[in-house]
Amino acid sequence: MELPRICQRAPHKVELKPGGFYGWCTCGLSKEAPFCDSSHKDPVETGYKSLKFCVIKPGIYSLCGCKHTKTAPFCDGSHCNI
Repeated sequence: MELPRICQRAPHKVELKPGGFYGWCTCGLSKEAPFCDSSHKDPVETGYKSLKFCVIKPGIYSLCGCKHTKTAPFCDGSHCNI
């Protein structure tokens, strides 16, 4: 499996609401970053799939853009070490 593409070296600040699931892009190929648009399946199968998650409280969240976080999908500051 290839390493994920770094879509940005900073977190994506997004407003999220409880009550449903979100799909975080794990491959870095999505044009809808930080959310998955199934680009990992086109044109070549990469072995990646979206990471489904939900939140309990509404608010602004920092979702990882560098794909190196250890707390996916949330940013843990790993982009500072790349």
